[in-house]
Order: sequence, then structure tokens, then C-alpha cells
Amino acid sequence: MKAASEVLARKYRPSNFDELIGQDTITQTLSLALDSNRLSHAYLFSGLRGSGKTSTARIFAKALICEEGMSHHPCGICSNCVMALEGRHMDIIEMDGASSRKIDDIRDLVEQTKYKPAVARYKIFIIDEVHMLTKEAFNALLKTLEEPPEYVKFILATTDPLKLPATILSRTQHFRFKSIATNKIVDHLAHILQLEGIEYESDALEILARSGSGSLRDTLTLLDQAIIYSKNHVDVRTVTDMLGLVDPKFIDELFDAVFAKDYGALVAKTKVLEDYESEMVVDELIAYLKEKMYNYDSLFSTLILDRFFRILSDSKYLFSINADGSFVLSLIFFKMVEALRIREIDQMIESFEKDVDTNC
Repeated sequence: MKAASEVLARKYRPSNFDELIGQDTITQTLSLALDSNRLSHAYLFSGLRGSGKTSTARIFAKALICEEGMSHHPCGICSNCVMALEGRHMDIIEMDGASSRKIDDIRDLVEQTKYKPAVARYKIFIIDEVHMLTKEAFNALLKTLEEPPEYVKFILATTDPLKLPATILSRTQHFRFKSIATNKIVDHLAHILQLEGIEYESDALEILARSGSGSLRDTLTLLDQAIIYSKNHVDVRTVTDMLGLVDPKFIDELFDAVFAKDYGALVAKTKVLEDYESEMVVDELIAYLKEKMYNYDSLFSTLILDRFFRILSDSKYLFSINADGSFVLSLIFFKMVEALRIREIDQMIESFEKDVDTNC
């Protein structure tokens, strides 16, 4: 049984392809390659941090050396699978490109490729953050990467594939990991909290997932923090307090004041927002409007959404020249009110044109 104190990102790290979240195309392709024994000698996994690159590399490595034979669903109980799962298999060598980036490190790795695997059918080298290697280290790796011994497999992982030399890219099968969709992260968080027996509000999980920016690992780290901060009841109020975000109900009230053209209420609410980082408030407003657009809220017509988004986008420039945050927020809300007045004029013109057509 796993330790209760283990962080969620480690406790619920996927151990097979079925448990990977949000990378269906990649898992399907790798599964077919394993089942049909159509394998490359080198793979490159690139994408956002926390999107599953290293987990996929470890699962793929385990599938390659399972004693029951290669398949997308390794047995999980043979000695090779158990050692791979526990991170102690002698034929799976993991290396951090950020800390072992020099030519001598790669020469040591190349030297290891000359020796056959100790117990498995393959010797597998997983190099994380491979873009951190020096130019000389890449050159030392190049020849071996192009023509490795038949018993060697390379799995390279990086968050920045553009920094890799073209010669390296051309010698690998490149798999691009997507940012994980918010709804899939929310479902995964809910599943974990149910297993942990912790109460939660779905809206709170939405906020955590959005704050994780598509990284499942980052989101699980935030969830760990939220569980502690909320005393095992993950709700909207505690999550927004923990993250320093504006409560969604407060944003509702803000837009109620905008549509009511209540300048006094807007001034008062802007003063409340002085306790928050102004640029973060703008990001929250944009996320709020996106949700209204996706939910087809009749109050937020396409015309109004377009104008509000433009106002919020223009505010980014003001932040870049270090304009006062409170002033920028006030300007945003007042411009939104004016945008509504323009809508009223548009409606009056449209109505007038209809009357003219009718009378004619």
C-alpha cells in the first residue's frame, strides 16, 4: 500500500497506457508499434512540462522488456515489469540532460551502449530535458543515435524541441504531447479525490485545472496544496484564496454592475481588486468571458464579447508600460460600459432602418 504522505503526482503516476490522460493519439500509435513489433531505434517526446512525456517513456520502456512479450499491455507482475515500475531496472538507464549535459557524460552513455542488456531484451536510455545538452555532447551522441546496436533503444524527452539540432531531430520518431484539456484534468482530479475520500466542489476543480495551464503534474501539485489549505474540503472560496484569484461570484457582480452602468459600484469593486495582481485579474476576466461564450450566454452577444475581449487585450499594453493597475482596471470597466452604449446606438440605427424599409 502506498504511503499516505506521498504526493499525488507520484502516488497516481500512470503505470500503463490506459492510465495516461489526454494523449490518446500518442498512446494509440505507440501501442500499435509494440503490438506489431514495428519499432524505431530512437524516439523524441516533446511538449509542455507535466503533459506525460517521462511517464510515457517509462511505460513504453516497461512494455519493451516485459518477459511475457512486447505488447501495449505489459503483464506488470514479471521481474522485469516490477523492477521497471519501481525504477530500479538495470537495463533502463535514465539521465537528466540538465545536470548531465557535457560531452564526458554522453561519452559514458555511449560506452554503455557497447554492452548487451543484463537481463532484458533491450537496453533503454531515457534522456530527459535533452535540449540542455551542449553542442559537443550532441555531436558525441549523433553517431550512436543514428546506428545504435540492435538491442539499444533511445527515448529523448524535451520541453523545447526547437533547441535540438536538425541532425538529432532527423534521427528520431517525434511525438508531440498536447496541453491536456481542462475537462480531462477536472475528471482526473475528481477521480483522485473520490479515491482519497475528500469532499470537493466541481467549480473549485475547474479553477485548479485552469491554473495548471494544461500541465497535469502542476495541477496535482496545486491540488495537494488545496487539500491541506481547505482542511480536506476543496471548495471555491479556499481555492481562490490559496491562489490569490478573484472569486467567480465577485466577477459575476462586476459584470452585473457593467451591464447596469453603475459607475459607483464599479469604483467600489475596483478598490476591492487593489488587493489582487491587476494582470491576473485581467486573465480571470478573459477566462470568465470565454466560459460565457462557450455556454452561449444570451447576455453576452458575439458583438459584446468581441468588444470586451478587445478592451481586455488593449489593457495588456498599458501593463507593459507600468501603468497603475487600479487605473487600468477602472478604465477597462468604464470602456465596457461605453461599449454597451455603442451597442444601444447600433440597435437604434438598425431599428430606424427597419422602420424606413417598412414605410417605403
